[in-house]
Amino acid sequence: QVQLVESGGGVVQAGGSLRLSCVASGSFFSGYVMGWFRQTPGKEREFVAAITRGGTNTAYADSVKGRFTISRDNARNTVYLQMNNLEPEDTAIYFCAARGTVAIATTPIAYNDWGQGTQVTVSS
Repeated sequence: QVQLVESGGGVVQAGGSLRLSCVASGSFFSGYVMGWFRQTPGKEREFVAAITRGGTNTAYADSVKGRFTISRDNARNTVYLQMNNLEPEDTAIYFCAARGTVAIATTPIAYNDWGQGTQVTVSS
C-alpha cells in the first residue's frame, strides 16, 4: 500500500499552465504504475494520463494529448502532471493513483491507492 498526496492545483486563466505533483510514501514507489484521473460533480472519474514504473511508457486521454505531460522521479517518490494550454473543460478535481502491476490501465477500478485530490479551475 502507498499513501499519495497531491499538490499544485489552483485557479488559472484559459491558455495558462499548471504542474501537479503527487508524493508517495509507505511503499516501494518505483514498483507502481502511476496514473492521473479527474472528476467533476455528477460525472464519473475519468482517466487523464498514466506512466509505467520506470517512466518509459506513457498513455494519455485523447482530450489532453499534446497539452499534458506525465512524468515521474522515482528518487523523489513523485509523479508530475504538467498541464499546458489549459481549457475551461479541464476544470476538475485531479487525483493521482497507484497500481501495483506492470501494465498501464485507464480505468479507475484498476488502481488500488488514491490521493485526496487537488482542485484545478480554469477560467475563460
